[in-house]
Amino acid sequence: MADLTRKPLALTQGDPAGIGPEIALKAWHRRGESGLPPFIFLGDPRILAARAEMLGLDIPIEITAPEAALERFDETLPVFAIDTALTTAPGKPDPATGEGTIAAIETAVKLTLRGKTSAVVTNPIAKSVLYSAGFKYPGHTEFLAALAGRETGKQLRPVMMLACPALRVVPVTIHIPLKDVPAALDEALIVDTIRITAQELKSRFGLAAPRLAVAGLNPHAGEQGTIGREDEEIVRPALERLRADGMDVVGPLPADTMFHAAARARYDAAICMYHDQALIPVKTLGFEAGVNVTLGLPFVRTSPDHGTAFDIADKGVADPTSLEEALKLAAQLSENAA
Repeated sequence: MADLTRKPLALTQGDPAGIGPEIALKAWHRRGESGLPPFIFLGDPRILAARAEMLGLDIPIEITAPEAALERFDETLPVFAIDTALTTAPGKPDPATGEGTIAAIETAVKLTLRGKTSAVVTNPIAKSVLYSAGFKYPGHTEFLAALAGRETGKQLRPVMMLACPALRVVPVTIHIPLKDVPAALDEALIVDTIRITAQELKSRFGLAAPRLAVAGLNPHAGEQGTIGREDEEIVRPALERLRADGMDVVGPLPADTMFHAAARARYDAAICMYHDQALIPVKTLGFEAGVNVTLGLPFVRTSPDHGTAFDIADKGVADPTSLEEALKLAAQLSENAA
């Protein structure tokens, strides 16, 4: 029986032509065996019903308000209805669905900030599909920060974390070309990223004294400036500032020796200088159970650590494990922050 003192998670549909609807259905279907926290699905119930039929799943779908979702979750999959163009089909992305996909994200943020839901969990989107609907952001992370800023009137600095049981990583720069990374890095950016990470490891992950390991930008962390000057002139001064403030930060370290088991045991999160430096190790160590967490927001947001997977969206083989882990982590983090 659901704990009626809690609030449900807000789960967005993601791109309806992708695997988001499928993994949401599968996650609810095995909610008991996986110990899933209650959620309300934000999206088009007709698309959800069509996907359930395709999968051969007899799942009762009920349009309801968030206030009733907890009570109904054991028996039905609660849905906050958001209209989406029905021209879409699994595996065939359609720009006509863009407005509905965006509306689901906007609604999840509003419901959570207004106390109707406890956290935001987002299914994968395809930015190329959304651009025709006016989407102007590099990714989910930046869009969520803009939405939260619009609702709160504050300028927010989002930080992306990828987490799996074996590793947590944070890239300082995110969705920019590799050639632009050195120019984008500066001391203030590194300091802010690490401070936000440390604060949320305390407030949401329950770590009283987080230990952080920081990768250098260049091979061998620049080898004292002989393989690029960025690690000596930008990264190291940033870390010295943080250590002067009493933070447990080591680095800059050679990235190629940071991710084996013995090294990982010495820190709680790894800070990396660019997207793939962070995401390759975490996806290698825990692809099925990986979770994307956005730090620096006034609410908890998680997401499965994979994309829309259009290529398998009509085959019924999508694995809901990453979404289940995202839902569980969102519930845990929101409870820690309460």
